[in-house]
Amino acid sequence: MVGPSFERARWEGTDETLQCRLVTKAKARLGFIGAGWWATSNHMPVLKKRDDVEFVAVSRLGADDLQRVKQAFGFRFAFEDYRKLLEVDGLDGIVVASPHSLHAEHALAALRRGLHVMCEKPMTTRAADARAVVAEADRRGLHIVVPYGWHYSPFIQEAKRRISEGAVGRIEFVLCHMASPIRELLTGGRFETGGGFMEPESATWADPKVAGGGYAYAQMSHSAGMLFWLTGLEAASVSALMTAPGSKVELYDAVTVRFKGGQIGSFSGAGTLPAGRQFQLDIRVFGSEGVLTLDLERARLQLVRHDRHDFDMPLDPRAGAYSCDGPPNNFADLVLGRTTENHAPGWAGMRAVEVLDAAYRSARQGGTPVKV
Repeated sequence: MVGPSFERARWEGTDETLQCRLVTKAKARLGFIGAGWWATSNHMPVLKKRDDVEFVAVSRLGADDLQRVKQAFGFRFAFEDYRKLLEVDGLDGIVVASPHSLHAEHALAALRRGLHVMCEKPMTTRAADARAVVAEADRRGLHIVVPYGWHYSPFIQEAKRRISEGAVGRIEFVLCHMASPIRELLTGGRFETGGGFMEPESATWADPKVAGGGYAYAQMSHSAGMLFWLTGLEAASVSALMTAPGSKVELYDAVTVRFKGGQIGSFSGAGTLPAGRQFQLDIRVFGSEGVLTLDLERARLQLVRHDRHDFDMPLDPRAGAYSCDGPPNNFADLVLGRTTENHAPGWAGMRAVEVLDAAYRSARQGGTPVKV
């Protein structure tokens, strides 16, 4: 199965006479709403290397930090109020890297200004908001990218190709597990970043009012987004349990899902790997013709089939290491009109949010199944 394509070439013209054509630009003129740890450690440095990207405007709270970002990355304008940023003429796209609970507001505001958007994961913290963001982008013919870095790894794309071509047959059951060394981040302690431009702000991750949740939104948004992008499945109902030992936001998640096609699956998460350890991300897709195993910790892509036409991809042991160069570069190329292929599309982020939002609702009700 493959998911629907909401990403199209840019629409031009009036609402009555829309014509779709690929717009090619010499430079992508970008703005950033949110300029904290990850935006300044990854997205800005990656995009700053390109001579076809112009940093126009940046917005974040805190006048001193705002000016430091402006000067370090060469933005022409800097505002604490993101609405003033959106009034700047000539922008082509916006990177939304604000706290989780603000993603919907910021992404929708940018889309309504006719701007392409790369929105950090989780794309939103509510399913209705995620659907609204995707619908707005679709209605206006705008691109929306959710920066899932692993999607750009060759062996992950090979897994998607094989599933899309029916290598496992009809999908019947899925397993999706992720674990990360981020206990300190989620509990508000000191989180070692290796000397980035800016340290993580505790409230962004550890305050439930700002973060919207704990490990599920902070990290399972990665694994769930990948599962939905690989399979095209769509959740129907969810039952979940969560625990938060020593934390205001949850550290552990156990989620059971029934999908609209009748399939079932399980999603699990743990934010407590020892510091410095490699992420665990394990996806298994069981189908009528066989089973595909995708393991990023051990760098494994394996397909075993009932007809014995198996596949085991030779991989460097480091192939599963996380890199997030792909999404910002893909976003810039989409804005420039050099491609229409989006490996981290909004619909995958939306389906991840649908499951995670329902999981939080179910957990608050003691694990009672809830509809997506």
